[in-house]
Amino acid sequence: MNLAISTMALIYSFPPIADKNARILILGSMPGRASLTAHEYYAHPQNHFWHIMSELLDVETGSSYETRVKAAKSARIAVWDVLQSCTREGSLDSSIARDTQTANDFHSFFQTYKQITHIFFNGAKAEVCFKQHGLRELGDVSLTYLRLPSTSPAHASVKFAQKLQEWRAILPPLVATTV
Repeated sequence: MNLAISTMALIYSFPPIADKNARILILGSMPGRASLTAHEYYAHPQNHFWHIMSELLDVETGSSYETRVKAAKSARIAVWDVLQSCTREGSLDSSIARDTQTANDFHSFFQTYKQITHIFFNGAKAEVCFKQHGLRELGDVSLTYLRLPSTSPAHASVKFAQKLQEWRAILPPLVATTV
């Protein structure tokens, strides 16, 4: 009998970036290799997430991770991943082994962050995983959902300007929450 040995590693997501006033949740699927190594969301230098957030929140592009996190929280934006753990070789979402996916605890999250009204998915994989794993935990929570183009460097067919334009969709809910 020939047993194949898997080279995929079990990986774990990070705690959410959030504070009690969060109104928007941006969900990714699972941090990539660069993020896991740096212990920071969207740490790959070619990922557009923080560059887009810098543009939308008027934060200097080269700011420290702590400054960017503080700006997101101040803008009432929470950042998290759908998956709490999974096995994956490399960083591509397409390499996530479906039968190893464990979702984060959305029930507890929404009990803690009750002011969230909108979920924006950072790419298709986050949306698909949330529909498979996260929705069933929410019960009667009423939310608005929108998938945005992935900020990943693997999604390079969409140029930065187009991604930025589509990501502007997070601004109206932010403005509505400050009035």
